[in-house]
Amino acid sequence: MTDQLNDDEKLLAKLGYKQELNRNWSGFSNFAISFSIISILAGCFTTFGQAWNNGGPVAMSWGWPIIALFILLIGFTMSELVSAYPTSGGIYWWAAKMGGPAAGFFTGWLNLIGLLAVTASVAYGCATFFDLTLSTISAGWADGYSLGRVYLIFIIILALAATLNIFSGHLLAILNNISVWWHVAGAASVILILVFIPDTHQSFDFVFTERINNSGFADGKYWFLVLPLGFLLTQYTITGFDASAHLSEETNGAAKGAAQGLWRSIAYSAIGGWLLLLAFLFAVQDPAGVSEGGGAVDVIFGQALPQGWHFMVLLISTAGQFFCTIACLTSASRMTFAFSRDGAIPGSSKLSKVNPKSKVPANAVVFVAVIGAIITLPALKGIGGIPIAFYAITSVAVIGLYLAFLIPIYLRWKMGDSFEEGEWTNGKKYKWMNIIAIAEISIISVYFILPFTPAGNPLDDTFTWESVNYAPILTGGTLILLAIWWHSSAKKWFTGPKHTIDSAVIEAFDD
Repeated sequence: MTDQLNDDEKLLAKLGYKQELNRNWSGFSNFAISFSIISILAGCFTTFGQAWNNGGPVAMSWGWPIIALFILLIGFTMSELVSAYPTSGGIYWWAAKMGGPAAGFFTGWLNLIGLLAVTASVAYGCATFFDLTLSTISAGWADGYSLGRVYLIFIIILALAATLNIFSGHLLAILNNISVWWHVAGAASVILILVFIPDTHQSFDFVFTERINNSGFADGKYWFLVLPLGFLLTQYTITGFDASAHLSEETNGAAKGAAQGLWRSIAYSAIGGWLLLLAFLFAVQDPAGVSEGGGAVDVIFGQALPQGWHFMVLLISTAGQFFCTIACLTSASRMTFAFSRDGAIPGSSKLSKVNPKSKVPANAVVFVAVIGAIITLPALKGIGGIPIAFYAITSVAVIGLYLAFLIPIYLRWKMGDSFEEGEWTNGKKYKWMNIIAIAEISIISVYFILPFTPAGNPLDDTFTWESVNYAPILTGGTLILLAIWWHSSAKKWFTGPKHTIDSAVIEAFDD
């Protein structure tokens, strides 16, 4: 039997699984999905206001490349892991393999929480920019703005993305390949438009030294509270790259292709995103006007561009964000499928089913879309039309995903030289790379559960529920429930990844 398997199937069988999903993704397609989920046409546009209001230009001109380097180190540590363990479970499977059932259980749930949140946040951002795009060509549409309408568009976008995901795994690979070139050509087009169309540009001094604090916190807290909150832009945009791991069971030459796809998606996005943000900052015509507009990047486009070019920039971004939504839903559904395959999610028997025709976990796709719609319901409320809930969801995505990354990164460091390396490795550099990655994740996880404004602090006189960053409530509350579930029940039956292939076959590979 083993002689009939190719190298990818043999490695998967050695890890305990038979090939159920179609392995029709190339190494480029694997890179493409992570690059699409990172999506500089999404994060750089939708969370620009967070960095503008919390730090200003320096949060982007200096903050972006510095934080991106730390994230690249995290990517290198994870690339080594996916090379050794190329399974759909990805992050959770690594933790269970190296740290046991409890490590796998909590890592899996953190990863799932993060993926559900990032899918919801990207789809909501896409809905917001679709609404903005239409408002540039219809005065009536602009006058009728409402959070309810944006939420309805958000639901439609989730439904469309789910339909495309269910239809065909092969179609998804094609869409993600198209998405890469859309992001490259689209970002380049936006940069060129902002370079050549505006009549005037800001100085280097403004772009690289200007500080802005619209957070409501005192200026004395700028360096240690306000500016770090602005780093949510970078940390949120460059995330979701674990998709390369979740799609590894569908990737040819996964031990190398998935590892390279993961770190390269980070590196290329970091460069492209920085150039894009610099183009935004140089195109600012009236900084005070941007602040009055809530720090929204669309205000810059309205200041600097004629209506036609303004529409074009928004259209490019909106399409990129839709591609990103599709990719996020793909990644989250594969994680749901893998985690359910091992019985860790209520309703696992249904969520782990694969459509016999399309070879896609359709039930898992629907599950991700429905949960995304539910957790974004607070976005129906906002302050002056700005839903703080959106930034809360992005915080949940960052905290959930990066804490899930932290656990296997730490476990790999703890294993030391006993770790069985795959085809792609960091060599001895893992000793310092993993420690830096752990420290960075620990620090940002603390910052992103803090209130975004004084009004989000329950002890402040200006407190309002609309201002609350509910990231700690959602993530912390879920973890408390999971801890109760684990100690009262799950630890008795959850033993980690379940093999779907005969143990004799696994032993044959080990011999």
